[in-house]
Amino acid sequence: MSQGYDHRVTSSPSFALGLDFGTGSVRALIVDCHDGSEAGVGACDFPQGEGGVLVSDDPNLARQDPRDWFLGASKAIYAAIASSGVNPTAIVGIGLDATASTPVPVDAGCRPLCFDAKFSDDLAAFAWLWKDHTSHAEAAEITALAMAEGRPYLAKFGGAYSSEWFWSKALHCARTSPVVFDASATWLEETDLIAAHLCGIDVPASVKRSACAAGHKAMFNPQWGGYPDREFLSGLDPRLARLHDSMTGGVFACDVAAGGVSGACAAETGIPKDTPVAVGIIDAHAGAVGSGIVAGTMVKILGTSSCDILVGPSDGSVPDIEGVAGVAHDSVIPGMLGIEAGQAAVGDLFDWYARSCGMRHDDLTEAAAQITPGSSGLLALDWNNGNRNVLADPLLTGLLVGQTLRTTPAQIYRALIESTAFGGLKIIQQIEEVGVPVEQMIVCGGIADKNPLVLQIYADVLGRPIKVSRSQETCALGAAIFGAVVGGAHSNTDLAIKAMTGSPREIYRPVEAAQETYRELYALYIDLHDAFGRPKSAGSLHHVMKRLIEIRQRSRPA
Repeated sequence: MSQGYDHRVTSSPSFALGLDFGTGSVRALIVDCHDGSEAGVGACDFPQGEGGVLVSDDPNLARQDPRDWFLGASKAIYAAIASSGVNPTAIVGIGLDATASTPVPVDAGCRPLCFDAKFSDDLAAFAWLWKDHTSHAEAAEITALAMAEGRPYLAKFGGAYSSEWFWSKALHCARTSPVVFDASATWLEETDLIAAHLCGIDVPASVKRSACAAGHKAMFNPQWGGYPDREFLSGLDPRLARLHDSMTGGVFACDVAAGGVSGACAAETGIPKDTPVAVGIIDAHAGAVGSGIVAGTMVKILGTSSCDILVGPSDGSVPDIEGVAGVAHDSVIPGMLGIEAGQAAVGDLFDWYARSCGMRHDDLTEAAAQITPGSSGLLALDWNNGNRNVLADPLLTGLLVGQTLRTTPAQIYRALIESTAFGGLKIIQQIEEVGVPVEQMIVCGGIADKNPLVLQIYADVLGRPIKVSRSQETCALGAAIFGAVVGGAHSNTDLAIKAMTGSPREIYRPVEAAQETYRELYALYIDLHDAFGRPKSAGSLHHVMKRLIEIRQRSRPA
């Protein structure tokens, strides 16, 4: 497979490769280590399932086949090198990012159990994709036990453990598919498994696990000595204690090399053997790095879901934040705290509606752009895939209020966009209430590249300029930055970020008239948010429909 490249040596002596593993595809990006300019890109869609997702009759189930990752990586790397004209010997390092929490049960050779013929039809032996919510009962159980025992774990996770995360998924497997669980030597996050594959690591104890994935998804924190202790995990199920004991390879920041490219990987891709591969990072966090994140900046990654990332000092000055998904050491920029929040359905929500009404996104967007804020009389809750933050409840569902017999698809589409913006504003307010400033907003991801209407609505609702990240391959660029660091092109991550990221591509500024209406609508959104999302809320909702009609009447063109 390494034959066929046009080995034209470019004028720049060093390049880095970033691999971005999303929900439905993998992208490979080759960038110049000096300024982050893009030399080549390749991509490969995951062929199995629905957009790469293996599903069943259970709407909470979402699995993935790791074969798609391994084969897709080789194809994407090959395409990126072929399109770049870069000699693979000029690639000094590789970085990678992936979805999380997407853990995989593996055997003693670090092979996913689904590769074994006896488990080839058992979905429990595949990767448990980030948006798999089958373990919601186990997540609630983990939360309840931590609260009952007074454990400190939940303070770093917004007060509740999630069904999207590592321990709840492993526990659900142990309960519902014990044959699979008992056959596993350990469980590896997608980032860790892919890094091990690229480096030819076949001993679980030799895998360097990602501080990003471990800190945000598996309750790893130096404050309590690492992962939750054996006693706590045994209180949930003794089999989790065995899993705990198998996780011995250590946890590392992404400026550390997981290993070097194996001979097999070198033969498949043309990248020289032993080229350093960085420890992996979560895709959204890589997007923050590729966007040039610094303290005071929130990077919002807009894709199938959304993820909000900030960084802060690790000196204890950043408090725990109720309802915010995670605060973890070394998870974005090594040596700093990473703060993560987000929403479980954004692009997924828009796609669902476009499919349901049988219209194209472009047509819906064009029509929705003609609608003035508030004039539809509609208000929605963006919980069609549960609420990740600030309520941390996967069993909440979507809601649309204010429909009439004249309600149009475009009005509903716009209301859904507005609902995700309102949800984002609630997260910002939750963070700022504890003294963590959000001084500027940068967005990246597929929606940021494709839908200006979404970004303008976000600017109007959030009440601040929205800057669009320079690169359209922001997550892959963030991964490549770590590749440049482990490859020696930069001595640390801060210097690499300064050199390899740049000014925003575009800025969307809030419109004052729209802001005024959205402040009113947001107040009603909070009424709905608290009434349906908080069990002790006793507020009457009688006024919501009446106020929506008043706003609708006033907002319509004369």
